[in-house]
Amino acid sequence: MTCSPSEHVERAQDEFEVQMAAFCTYLRDVRNLSPNTTRAYETDLQAYVDWCRREGIDPLRITHSEVRSWLAELQDAGYATTTQNRHLSAVRSLYKWLVSRGVTTQDNVEAVASPKLSRRLPKTLSPDEVVRLLDACEEDTCGVRDRAMVELLYASGARISEVSGLNVVDVDLRGRQVRLFGKGSKERLVPLYPKACEACGRYIREARPELAAASRAAQNALFLSVRGRRMSAASLRLAFEALVGKAGLDPSITPHAMRHTFATQLLDGGADLRSVQELLGHESLSTTQIYTHVSIERLKAAALQAHPRSGE
Repeated sequence: MTCSPSEHVERAQDEFEVQMAAFCTYLRDVRNLSPNTTRAYETDLQAYVDWCRREGIDPLRITHSEVRSWLAELQDAGYATTTQNRHLSAVRSLYKWLVSRGVTTQDNVEAVASPKLSRRLPKTLSPDEVVRLLDACEEDTCGVRDRAMVELLYASGARISEVSGLNVVDVDLRGRQVRLFGKGSKERLVPLYPKACEACGRYIREARPELAAASRAAQNALFLSVRGRRMSAASLRLAFEALVGKAGLDPSITPHAMRHTFATQLLDGGADLRSVQELLGHESLSTTQIYTHVSIERLKAAALQAHPRSGE
């Protein structure tokens, strides 16, 4: 019995959704991506499948113009350019995987240009603003904890999710370094300056035991809440935002601004891009190039120093 065109499309959509689930399992079990990253893929890909069903499109034979229509809908819905690119990246990865498995031979998504990102750079903090942020920390238990958090963010350029995942043993005060686990559970060691070690050491000795006493369960987590539990990335972010408000700083400053500040100040201080890439935990150097910027003064100094005729 011959299927009608609509029945054929529905079967293709069902098959595509099954393959999508298999792809997400692959990301989790083979690529070893974090639960948060895998969940983000699942959410974005499911939204794409829902769009295909709503528009009556066969996702295994999607055309170039249909892909552009999907992107146009994301734009019309008011999604930021970064969000549009994230959706497109997820769908591209899925189609690349499907082609490698022989599920489909068509990959018109790969041919579609990514929406252009704004050249606006993330906000960074000046050294004086960092001092104001630290001065906003009280001398009580939570204040000692928050000071250690700010110093650690500033010293390591860690993502807030990485800080949330830290255990006490990951901070080596004697060796002045912290062990971070980035995307895909990739491990890296980042050196810490003395003041960061002092702040973390004081927190571990004085404040953390008080917080740990609030929970009956043994906790290995470095940063604990008032209930003695591991602080999530969201709760750390809230604590950071509270300090920003108390310090009277720009409300748009986030923990990620500390990461960008870390990277740009290293570059301004003469660090090479490869070293910054390793410290940030970026797989690709191009990611670091987009993520960081170099001051005009350093560029001028580098040009004058390197050019053979600069001394003439």
